[in-house]
Amino acid sequence: MLIVMVVVIGGMMWWQSKKSKQQQQERQDFRRNLQPGTEVITIGQVIGKVVEVDEQYEEIVIDSEGSKMRFAFNAIAREYTRPAYVSDDEVDENGNPLSEEKDAATEDEAAQVPIESAAKGNETDEPEAK
Repeated sequence: MLIVMVVVIGGMMWWQSKKSKQQQQERQDFRRNLQPGTEVITIGQVIGKVVEVDEQYEEIVIDSEGSKMRFAFNAIAREYTRPAYVSDDEVDENGNPLSEEKDAATEDEAAQVPIESAAKGNETDEPEAK
């Protein structure tokens, strides 16, 4: 029983170590393959576009809204993808997206005229036309 537990724990430690090394290698490959124009975010949450990559000194220059900053490769956390933005006008009070059919239905209702006023309008127009 003790041997089985030791083998299981040893297997879990080996698997975690292998996974950690793989993730570290992926991060290094990403940082080494950075090209100018790529949007990145640093570990300090600075967002900007890569302007220059200096592989000799392992440094990278980022332009963040006109301010150029130099960082070490290790300071780059990941590539930045801007999150989708939804305006309050595009969702209902529960946060669900409004469908276009509802918008069209409200426009139709606003354009409709009550029957009584339409009938009165037609009666007055007819005698004048004769």
